[in-house]
Amino acid sequence: MNEQSTRPTVAPDQYVLTLSCPDRKGIVHAVSSYLFMTGCNIEDSQQFGDHDTGLFFMRVHFSADAPVTLDKLRASFAAIGDSFQMDWQIHLAEEKMRVVLMVSKFGHCLNDLLFRARIGALPVEIAAVVSNHTDFAELVGSYDVPFHHIPVTKDNKPEAEARLLEIVREEGVELVVLARYMQVLSDDLCKQLSGRIINIHHSFLPSFKGAKPYHQAHARGVKLIGATAHYVTADLDEGPIIEQEVERVGHDVTPDQLVAIGRDVECQALARAVKWHAERRILLNGRRTVVFA
Repeated sequence: MNEQSTRPTVAPDQYVLTLSCPDRKGIVHAVSSYLFMTGCNIEDSQQFGDHDTGLFFMRVHFSADAPVTLDKLRASFAAIGDSFQMDWQIHLAEEKMRVVLMVSKFGHCLNDLLFRARIGALPVEIAAVVSNHTDFAELVGSYDVPFHHIPVTKDNKPEAEARLLEIVREEGVELVVLARYMQVLSDDLCKQLSGRIINIHHSFLPSFKGAKPYHQAHARGVKLIGATAHYVTADLDEGPIIEQEVERVGHDVTPDQLVAIGRDVECQALARAVKWHAERRILLNGRRTVVFA
């Protein structure tokens, strides 16, 4: 028996390259030629040229054998990035993104994300859960995830947000998810974590603001309900939209049933947004997003 045939085959490392830049000729050729010359193999490639903004967006999933490493790829690609004025990143595809979840008193999105992460349906590692209440400390503990109770008042908001940023830095967190966290974040925090905070809200905004929006919607006889997942900006609930989910409802649906349906669509929209962000499928395009789903 050939001794070499008994040795296990080592799978090549998987990487993801994302980039955006002013659109011009030669971008795809430059990227594919670079990967070929570096000994890499393209597994999947998606691209989009936006005629409105004049920008080009690209996501490439590729594989490479040793001695190619992440550091070498980043160092050698820099020249191409500079020549095309690219905003680019290269990451290991199988590296789970570290995430902080934030919640207040509605736990359906929190529970959904914790479960999806546990079963491997989300490529994330939940580093911590932060809440301004203690209602879900036991639930979070059952998943062996650290729980941080950070009360927020009008007097201590700067200190509370400073503590959140401390957790983000200490835990190496790349994404903060507002899983029905019912506090308005300061402009400064939004700027510091720009493109790294995802929020979910019912799509009735701004039609039904305030308490019990689903009951307000029922009183008006709505026929469609939904949810919107978006990046957080200083403009409340007006950040770049990532994903939306809708459900048709009839005249016979009660307010409580409307709430239950609304919770389901919120969970679905938020989970997809988190998954796509963690897989580095979303690129910011001004007030919009490019999603390579």
